[in-house]
Amino acid sequence: MTALRFDDRGWKTYGASLSPDGSAFAYIVDDGTGYPRAAQRSLSRDGVGELRWVELLSTGPVRKVVHSSDGRWLAVEIAPSGGEHHQVWVVTTEPDDDTAHRIAATRPDGRSFGTVGLVGWDTDWVLITAIDHDGTSYALRVHPGTGTTQTLDQRVGGVLIDSWKGATLVRVGPRGYHDMLLLRRHPEAADDDITMTPLLPQDPGAVTDQGYVLDQGFDHSSTVFVPAPHEPVRDLDSVQALVRSDFDAKFPRLLGVEVSRFGVRFRVMAQRVDIGLDEFAVSHDQSTVALLWNVKGRSELQIMTLPDQTLHPPIELPGEVASDLSISAAGSVVAVTVSSPQHSPLVHLVDVANRAVYPVRDDVVTGEGPSDQLRPELLEFSARDGMPLSGFLFRASKKPGPTLLYFHGGPEGQTRPDYQFLFGPLVDAGITVFAPNVRGSSGYGRLFAHADDRYGRYAGIDDAADCAEFLCRQGIADPDAVYCSGRSYGGYLTLACLTFHPEVFAAGIAICGMSDLESFFRNTEPWIAVAAYTKYGHPESDRELLADLSPIHRIDDVRAPLLVVHGAHDTNVPVSESQQMVAELQARGAVAEMLMFDDEGHEIVKRANQHRLTGAVADWLARFPSRNVRP
Repeated sequence: MTALRFDDRGWKTYGASLSPDGSAFAYIVDDGTGYPRAAQRSLSRDGVGELRWVELLSTGPVRKVVHSSDGRWLAVEIAPSGGEHHQVWVVTTEPDDDTAHRIAATRPDGRSFGTVGLVGWDTDWVLITAIDHDGTSYALRVHPGTGTTQTLDQRVGGVLIDSWKGATLVRVGPRGYHDMLLLRRHPEAADDDITMTPLLPQDPGAVTDQGYVLDQGFDHSSTVFVPAPHEPVRDLDSVQALVRSDFDAKFPRLLGVEVSRFGVRFRVMAQRVDIGLDEFAVSHDQSTVALLWNVKGRSELQIMTLPDQTLHPPIELPGEVASDLSISAAGSVVAVTVSSPQHSPLVHLVDVANRAVYPVRDDVVTGEGPSDQLRPELLEFSARDGMPLSGFLFRASKKPGPTLLYFHGGPEGQTRPDYQFLFGPLVDAGITVFAPNVRGSSGYGRLFAHADDRYGRYAGIDDAADCAEFLCRQGIADPDAVYCSGRSYGGYLTLACLTFHPEVFAAGIAICGMSDLESFFRNTEPWIAVAAYTKYGHPESDRELLADLSPIHRIDDVRAPLLVVHGAHDTNVPVSESQQMVAELQARGAVAEMLMFDDEGHEIVKRANQHRLTGAVADWLARFPSRNVRP
């Protein structure tokens, strides 16, 4: 195996937020020196201004940054030390004022929340979902200047989605079963006088997870519904919203919903055949909607103008996968993150009128590198029970050779042809990588996403073995040198591969994976546990199922050497999940080692740590070049 080469060319930038007037934007920058940070830059016809770092009194990766509706404030979500107990800070956008204020740090009774998540802004109030240690969620509206806090909603499992002038959208329900509620507080009523209306009829298994409250004060108040001549006089107190939902559909689409005294009604605003909507962004003047579609993992950007719902042809993007939409108030500029297997994430600005896309280059350097020739192939095949499977193949050679199956997290995640720091160096070192989408992945419709729920987990584990068998049958993988790895759920699936199908894999690398589903539910964050019951099973009513699906209870079947990797600050999948697996294997004389990152959480985000992890994976595979080779 050749020595690894790492692609350190330039910065990774993502998660941009445009100021309402389009005169500035904020974004997240990973310059390779530590945790990703937030930065601001001006924007004009002459280009972008110099970078100004956002200084926070907390250390950890920045997760989200959002401009306020008036452009005067910037809200930043940060994960101290990479853990799950996030914080939200606000700073002004004044160049000479870099004072940072932490907000929503405590409950009204003075106790601290378990974690807080940044949602957005309601006029000049920042919107936050704060989760208590017992799993209770609080939808909060906080004024950054005075610190005044208003509680919009309080319930177990609730997530604030949007709020605007007294109308609030809250997502409820566990993973895979998300509904949306509209909460309305009437200005002249008591603080606790709130009406609650479900936006869509009951549809078990549907997911409604993104929403935007339309401003009824605009002349575009009939954006969603234009009253017909025979309809009654419009209810001036009605509320309209746009939502992303797969209600009554196989794939997510854009729906418009109106709640009035006459009831609730909805209509389809944008949909495509067998293509799902990833995300959307609405301009504040409600003239423009930016949409990102998921076409077998690749992204397409489209612009829809309102109120006539004209859907314009896709705008060509300089990369395979896009995310993090932001749009200016008048809809003239869109910011989006674009990446591909060959290039790390980079913020691009879109001139909507001219359909032109401009990269924000910072210090990105072009040229030859280890990942420049990384051209994935989309492979489609069937599982043993006929379920269609797919994945992206990154070939190191045209001949059968060592092949790593790398499973994404979730399990509702999706492998896409975007940038993965592991893949380029491994392929360059002669290791073919196959990144599959086994059942349970998103992007392939509702049936596929729910196909691994609870007892469907057995078939999902079999999918992994079917992927390996397919690669060997096609002459891609050497049957004696098939390996498995993945992070989070992908880490669990790696452990399951080595216990349910021990004869298939030569070695495994499990990153932040669950080894015992029962202890995972006991020790993870309460809000994570409550949301996961529908996917894995309930610790009480499904106790036998959880035990049978837990790799640690099949540990005597493990034959392959195992490397486990974990971040010390991970409380999503606690470190004990990796520690107990290694301890049990070592007690049996099996080959098992652990790599711990003391400054990471559930994700490995620091560039130096990513290099160290990549080297550890390559070294582990080199130590065990065949399933017939054991120390």
